[in-house]
Amino acid sequence: MRVTRNRGHNEGTVMRIAVIGGGGLIGYKLVNNLREEGHQVVAASPRSGVNTLTGEGLAEAVDGASVAVDLTKAPFREDAAVTEFFIRSTRNLLSYEADAGVGHHVVLSVVGPERLVQSDYFRAKIAQEDMIKASSIPYSIVRATQIYEFVQDLADFSTDSGKVHLPSVFIQPIASDDVASTLGRVAVSAPLNGAIEVGGPDQFRLDELVRLGLSAAKDSREVLADPHARYYGIDVEERSLVPDDDARLGAIRFENWLAQSNLR
Repeated sequence: MRVTRNRGHNEGTVMRIAVIGGGGLIGYKLVNNLREEGHQVVAASPRSGVNTLTGEGLAEAVDGASVAVDLTKAPFREDAAVTEFFIRSTRNLLSYEADAGVGHHVVLSVVGPERLVQSDYFRAKIAQEDMIKASSIPYSIVRATQIYEFVQDLADFSTDSGKVHLPSVFIQPIASDDVASTLGRVAVSAPLNGAIEVGGPDQFRLDELVRLGLSAAKDSREVLADPHARYYGIDVEERSLVPDDDARLGAIRFENWLAQSNLR
């Protein structure tokens, strides 16, 4: 089979794809999926010598690639530095991709950042998306809801005096495997030059979701539906965390993910 720089996927064609952030949870799964399909994949990460903030290793990572998938993750949650991270990282990545002739830039973003602008992180994701849209490179934005693996982290962040305080708003989490599968399909298809949303198959109340997760992990912390509680420090409305009705839905249900996960 031959390597191609085509912008879309043709049956039996091998594509060279650079996955920036290929050492992370979703990146690792995406890299494996693409390699199993026969594509040539560069898994770029700080561990492999690629630094999107300085540009180190980026030229080599995207050299010859027809597609680049951006899964970079800021090391800050609620700090103005998160915006600087995404701006510098995205600017460098787009610049090196343009020089290399990359024909499709795919980025993993988040559902509903415009509804969560109190957060430095979500404002930073909006800025990142705007830079990609303004670039000359054809692009696809995949906006995903929170993944199942975040439940423990959210519980820890929301714990006060041994109890977990959460707003009882809706959330539609998704398995990281389903996010990786969606990214893989988008990466080998023609650029959307727009955004799609992806979420899990079921909606939960946020406190209900965390209660189920902690119970499966044999974590005895009490979870309270608190109307004054915040989501990672910001106020959220009833449906701030769920995708639109036309979102693509993953197949893995939370209850099945819990049964197969080693949470203890």
